[in-house]
Amino acid sequence: MKKLFLFILIALVYLAHQDLWNWKKADPLLFGFLPIGLTYHAGYAVLCALMMAALVKWAWPRHLEAEEDSAADKNPGPD
Repeated sequence: MKKLFLFILIALVYLAHQDLWNWKKADPLLFGFLPIGLTYHAGYAVLCALMMAALVKWAWPRHLEAEEDSAADKNPGPD
């Protein structure tokens, strides 16, 4: 169920990036100087960061880290 939710989240974020609705105009300006398209992409960047944090938390392959940790324990490098 969690994998399905993450897959749907990725698909929705991908679709949100296709913002064809606001390419030909700069109005309205946010705070009087920031074009709406730039504002949208700033919000999109925050959304992507949150999505990546969720993917790392819930979909990161933990077995890879366990293998790396066990290899480092067997062969400690110079510190």
